[in-house]
Amino acid sequence: MLKIWGRRDSFNLQKVMWCVAELNLECQRIDAGGVHGITDSTEYLSMNPNGRVPTIDDDGFVLWESNSIVRYLAAKYGVETLCPSEINQRAEADRWMEWQSATVGSVMRPLIITMFRTKSKDRDPNVVNKQIAEVSLYWAMLDGHLATNKFVAGNSLTMGDIPIGCYAWRWFSINAKRPKFLYLSDWYQRLCDRPAYRENVMIPMASK
Repeated sequence: MLKIWGRRDSFNLQKVMWCVAELNLECQRIDAGGVHGITDSTEYLSMNPNGRVPTIDDDGFVLWESNSIVRYLAAKYGVETLCPSEINQRAEADRWMEWQSATVGSVMRPLIITMFRTKSKDRDPNVVNKQIAEVSLYWAMLDGHLATNKFVAGNSLTMGDIPIGCYAWRWFSINAKRPKFLYLSDWYQRLCDRPAYRENVMIPMASK
């Protein structure tokens, strides 16, 4: 059976669990990271020397790094669904996965810390406005792309939607004034309509 280590409120674990749910895979999830510990144990570090989550063991094959795990599971269990068989569409999905980790992540992470891990009385409104403005530049890019695509790689959900979709939940949960993006909002609603997304991503976030 597929084993997955990670805490349920972890952003990176949510990518994997959403993917697993879309693929209808049976798995065993083991709480790890944060208050659950485990990640600094000798046994865990032998699987994942980074000491972070998630890590998976798929019948003896151990893998870490959340986007790599999503790609692996999609390629093994979801060709023609989460993993497009057509090479150009697959590259499109892969590009948006890279965009999440290499581009949007650098501005979303500070905003998440400010809005979800900092008490409201300790937030600097100028910092909040600056961070939202920075992130909005990137959401505007995706909004433009989604003007002609229901999902990031075409008209159906693929692995490309998963990483950035986890950030979308956080963006739309921010209690602050944000620009309105019509196509981004429509895409987000399509994600919210999916049980796998609601059950694995739309859950309370960790405060630390």
